[in-house]
Amino acid sequence: MTTSTLAPTAPIGGPTLTQKRELVTAIPGPRSLELLERKKQSVAAAIGITLPIFVEAAGGGVVRDVDGNTLIDFGSGIAVTGVGNAAPAVVEAVSQQVAQFTHTCFMINGYESYIEVAEKLNEITPGDHDKRTALFNSGAEAVENAVKVARYFTGKQAVVAFDHGYHGRTNLTMALTSKSMPYKSGFGPFASEIYRAPMSYPFRDGGITGEQAAARAILQIEKQIGATNLAAIIIEPIQGEGGFVEPAPGFLPALLEWCTANKVIFIADEVQTGFARTGDLFASNHENLVPDLIVTAKGIAGGLPLSAVTGRADVMDAAHVGGLGGTYGGNPIACAAALATIRTFQETGAIQRARDIGTIFRGRLNGLRAGDPRIGDVRGRGAMIAMELVDPTTKEPDAALTSKVAAACHAAGVIVLTCGTYGNVIRFLPPLSISDELIADGLNVVRDALANA
Repeated sequence: MTTSTLAPTAPIGGPTLTQKRELVTAIPGPRSLELLERKKQSVAAAIGITLPIFVEAAGGGVVRDVDGNTLIDFGSGIAVTGVGNAAPAVVEAVSQQVAQFTHTCFMINGYESYIEVAEKLNEITPGDHDKRTALFNSGAEAVENAVKVARYFTGKQAVVAFDHGYHGRTNLTMALTSKSMPYKSGFGPFASEIYRAPMSYPFRDGGITGEQAAARAILQIEKQIGATNLAAIIIEPIQGEGGFVEPAPGFLPALLEWCTANKVIFIADEVQTGFARTGDLFASNHENLVPDLIVTAKGIAGGLPLSAVTGRADVMDAAHVGGLGGTYGGNPIACAAALATIRTFQETGAIQRARDIGTIFRGRLNGLRAGDPRIGDVRGRGAMIAMELVDPTTKEPDAALTSKVAAACHAAGVIVLTCGTYGNVIRFLPPLSISDELIADGLNVVRDALANA
């Protein structure tokens, strides 16, 4: 067994966390139940909590709650804490920056760390062309700005997103997002000039190739919109909330080729797939994609709020001065965290660790699938793996089974997340700092939850 070199069992300034699942109360425990009641009285009801525990500390591959329970973390705060929670390099960088200054607004008074983050992203994102970067706070905010930039540069308005895609909760990004509940229902009207094309979904596509799926999407785009009206297409190289849908090989390159030929901006939304998550620094690299614009967030700063749009210099420089920005965008504390996080990814073998994690998960889950026809598909790359649960006879999505399995995992002390347009996918997004022993224990819990559902 190996333990990742990323594993911070003793976060700086925090308690030592034993890397072991341990339950001392039911989940949730009495203190968490007390806080849940306070939440009901103080927090908007629309803000839910998937697993109603309240965290006291986290690090390595575990989360400890206020009742003293230690849970295995297969979620990473939705793919955010790839370097681990309270990673020592991030804690140190943030602590130093807080002592210097917390904010000036880069648009008022600049600071070097913003430039350093931009330089680093220009260097490590796909392609060796001249690039520029703008920093923001969240993935949705970065997506909005990528669309703004594409529209300004092309002088066109229409934008195409894809079935099962998820791009955020703001008005424009809700329009881009495919799934209604819980993200869109009741929140319209939505931004105009947003269109949807069919995604390559190998498990449900009837065996068509990536190139055939791309031709199907392109035909719909050309007939319903027309390239002369289209500013951009935006797509996740591996879809996140939509069910970890990994398109068939050839689908993404064919779309990019069509975009290039028709002067349409290709935007890769790597908010969930970026920063070593899929076993490469960016998922676009798996098929040698060089997007015109790439959107990043989540794993970029070890848990601090930061996002970015990086892309071709001519596209990013097109808008007028003052056209991009925001009060908190590229906050100096988040920039310090990002620099430490990216350095950790590059210096600790994180990419290989993600690949190793993927090998373990796929091996165990495919082993379960071989004996359980309710597991319709196991897919994903690196430390971004999912299983799709179905009716074994019809292969129709089984959301009820998915909910039961997730609830059983939570009760046993393993944090798992569900996703998918049909609510029938369990996704695994462990921190890259997790040990093989914790993975094995967590997957045993998943096995038992399936057997007992």
